[in-house]
Order: sequence, then C-alpha cells, then structure tokens
Amino acid sequence: MVNKKLSILIILYEENFEIIKKCLSQINEFKIIIIDNANDQSLKDKIIKNFKIYKYFLNKKNIGFSKAANQGISECDTEYLFILGADCLITNQDIEQLIFAKEKYNNCFLTSPTFYDSNGNFDYNGGPLYEEGSKNEPVKNSGDICVNAVLTTAVLFKIKDIKEIGLFDEEFFLYFLDDDLCKRIKNINKSIVQVFKAKAIHTHGQLKIKNKLKKIFFRNFYFDYEELYYLYKNNLHQKKYNIVKKKIPKFIFKFFINLLIIRFDKSIYYLSKLLAFYKFRKLTK
Repeated sequence: MVNKKLSILIILYEENFEIIKKCLSQINEFKIIIIDNANDQSLKDKIIKNFKIYKYFLNKKNIGFSKAANQGISECDTEYLFILGADCLITNQDIEQLIFAKEKYNNCFLTSPTFYDSNGNFDYNGGPLYEEGSKNEPVKNSGDICVNAVLTTAVLFKIKDIKEIGLFDEEFFLYFLDDDLCKRIKNINKSIVQVFKAKAIHTHGQLKIKNKLKKIFFRNFYFDYEELYYLYKNNLHQKKYNIVKKKIPKFIFKFFINLLIIRFDKSIYYLSKLLAFYKFRKLTK
C-alpha cells in the first residue's frame, strides 16, 4: 500500500541501472518521482519496467541539482518530500523514522538519517556548515542530535516549509546547495535533526561524466564558482576572492603553457578556474 503522506524525489545523471535498482528495491511504499538530467530514455524504460514510478521526467539538458530539485518540489502532491541520492540505500521503515522524528520535534525543519559506509562504519552526514570547519569526520551519535548542516543526498522536509523559506537557489548547480539550505534554516532558528534510528548506507557515487576533460572542467568550474557565490551570499567572500585574484596571472600562464605542451587535462583545469572567477566577478559587479 502506498503511503500518501510522502513522496521520494530521486535526481539522476548518467546513472547505472544496477545502482538505481538497489536503491529502488527498498522503497516501495511511497510515491517515487524521478528526474533524469541526462535524458536517458533507455534507462527510463528499464526502471519503469521493473518498478512502479509515480512521475518520471526526462530533461533535455542537465539543468543542475538545484533546478531539478525545485522541479521535483513543484510536482510533489504529498505533505512531505524526501530527496534521496541514487547512491543511497534506505528502507521504508527508516524513512518512517524520519517522518516520526519530524513530527516529534516541534522546532524541526528537516530530518536526515545516520549514514554508514558499505562496511558498517559511521559515515559523514551531519556536521558544521562550510565556513565552520572540516566535514571529513562523521558524527558518531547514539541518539537523535541537532546539526548545523547535512548532505542533501537524503533529507526530509514538509513542502509547505520549503516554500515558506524559499526553494533551492538555482545559482548552485551541484555544490554548496546543502550548506545554503541549512544556513537559511538556521537563520530562522529552526532545527536540523540527524535521526539515529533512521539508518542509510551511502555508497558515494562519483561525478558521472564519461569524457575526462569535460569532467575536469565540470568539477572545478562549478566548485570554484559556487564556493565564491556561497561565501558572497553570506558576506564571507572577500578573503577567498582576494586569494584567487592574486593567482589569476599564474592560472593564465599555466593555461597557455600546458596548452603548448599538449597537456590538455592541466590546461582545462586552469581554464575552469579562470572562467569560474570571471563568472563570479561578472555576477558581483
């Protein structure tokens, strides 16, 4: 029987069917909304042949995570939405624990599971915001705890709540959208709860772009630009901006040198950093 209280949103980009199969096989009690930013019709055919999907969208181009998340929010007709990464394994019962915790804690805006890696060890999920320190260490909790930030690879919230504070900022294509959302939640004095009894396994899917040079550009351009943009939104960018600005002559030199010696991977790396900086500077003029 389908739980009419919650929908699950899964955003795909060049995903492997076997990975998605493992994810979907454990969550059969909720409405599933899938948005594929890679426009993969053959993958869609495989999925809908094997699983009951409530809504499935093929985007003609990669619109990024934030825009796809907002697309999913607009298509959700249930009280709750759970955003789930295809590289995460979680059961129906664990999702129920997330709903229970959300309803239990009056000040709670968002809940997220406690993550484990494939070997059963605590994995990172909750912790500080980007500007507050390292996120490398997992939170080893023995009960529900409030954290300042979680990954949007597995988050549950009410649709009405996200609409009240504003949807995902679509300037974030892939990175820092987690911190941006959590920062806005903290700014209205609401809580983010990592739920101990809700367990999930995070297999850490990598950036799925087959072309090596495109992958180098994609990762570095969006990370560098979105890091500066996130800091700028929170009036914390000046130090980072000045550091990058001083490196621009070096980036230009390295770009041309590596181009001349046919080191295209290095050349693309420096080009991505240059373009990220100039995009940010154009935005803030």
